[in-house]
Amino acid sequence: MKTLILNGSPRINGDTDSLMNKITEKIVGEYRIVYAYRCNISPCLDCRYCWGNNGCAINDEMQEIYKYIQDCDNILIASPIYFSELTGRLLDVGSRLQTYFCARFFRKEEPITKSKKGAVILVGGGDGHMDKAYSTACTLLHHMNSYNIHEAVYSHNTNERPAIDDKNALLGVNSIIDFFANTE
Repeated sequence: MKTLILNGSPRINGDTDSLMNKITEKIVGEYRIVYAYRCNISPCLDCRYCWGNNGCAINDEMQEIYKYIQDCDNILIASPIYFSELTGRLLDVGSRLQTYFCARFFRKEEPITKSKKGAVILVGGGDGHMDKAYSTACTLLHHMNSYNIHEAVYSHNTNERPAIDDKNALLGVNSIIDFFANTE
């Protein structure tokens, strides 16, 4: 079993990492983590290469991620919430999924045949609104052929209590581990 983890946090060992690390401690199979703030992935430039061609014209680390997306079974998006949304760098990485959108809607092709399970972890100390960020994360998951998506796991009061001490978030993390391991 393979799991792709897209981590939108700029902070090493912050609240997002603490919950993500709980998953990687117990996850079945191999996993690959893409740290949006430390990877070599440019945002989509709207060059429109993918309107008529398979793949993306930008030759960077995303080329490896495209291959992993094809093979993986699970995809986890983990992000702090900034202004009620996923982080900007995570959205930059997500913009490169435009190639899948164009395959489906312009070229009438199915770019990813293997369906995946998806999950979303959101953390933040802001206004407590996660609906927009969760919706965006689900849109990204849909573009990677993930429609079986676990309910959002979140920790909202991280300015006052670390996410790792949030009992509901930890229960959610364990539920994601079970969800990904269940092959039915």
